[in-house]
Amino acid sequence: MVQSILYETRGPVALITLNRPERLNALDQAMLDALQAACDRAEADDAVGAVVLTGAGKAFSSGFDLQAQAAATPQGVDEWRPVLRRDFDAAMRFWHLSKPTVAAVHGPALAGACEMAMACDVTVAAEDAIFGEPELKFGAGIVVMLLPWIVGPKRAKEIILLGLDRIGAGEAQAMGLVNRVVPAGRDVEEALALARRMAAMDRTLVKETKRAINRTYELMGMGEALEAALDIDTLIEGQGMPTKRRFLEIARSEGLRAALAWREARAAEAEKTGTATLEQPAGTTHLPGAG
Repeated sequence: MVQSILYETRGPVALITLNRPERLNALDQAMLDALQAACDRAEADDAVGAVVLTGAGKAFSSGFDLQAQAAATPQGVDEWRPVLRRDFDAAMRFWHLSKPTVAAVHGPALAGACEMAMACDVTVAAEDAIFGEPELKFGAGIVVMLLPWIVGPKRAKEIILLGLDRIGAGEAQAMGLVNRVVPAGRDVEEALALARRMAAMDRTLVKETKRAINRTYELMGMGEALEAALDIDTLIEGQGMPTKRRFLEIARSEGLRAALAWREARAAEAEKTGTATLEQPAGTTHLPGAG
């Protein structure tokens, strides 16, 4: 049985790899539990001084698993609440981990995976990395509303309310979403080098300094704001948006690629005409990718 999360140590650095490359590392619920277990392992290991998170294959991650949602869609607030809490806690674990965390991003880092990369203390992006928050385009809310805290409200509203999901590495760096951009194929190497440098410093000093920085954001109200946004997202998903219902219907009947193609065609139709129906536009072509 292939493990969906790989864990290894490279000297003083724990390397955690999202390992569903055939699905662009889409994050299902079991995978998130395994990810938390990997973080527990890194946290408990005194030999580990920093953590690197990356994805196997050609993607960091396409986000939370929409195909799994289509197969077994939670109904109502009570069913959605534990699902979204697991999503939220897994992403924010990298913010709260006492040891420095570095995301090594290549290919897509979208939706929940973009949020997970943001939650890491440092983000290294390969030149082929693509970031974005496409959720509103298919009737979903934002699970971890970190983006305004990272790039400011103007850029966050533009990205989220337009469902932008083609933000290249250079643009992401310019807006503060990414720390460093490196040639394709070098993101893990660079992330490991940065993690080793942080791991070489006094461990207690690094831990307490990270805590002090995070505490600044807590005093600014970030934790309370993120929890409030999660509550709103739970209500959104519990109620169920018509666009999301139609998206999942297409995913169930025709497959996820067809649903993604419908999503993009509908967005293009809205941009051109100012309106968009829930019907499948004529001439829709299937698009590659997961959720």
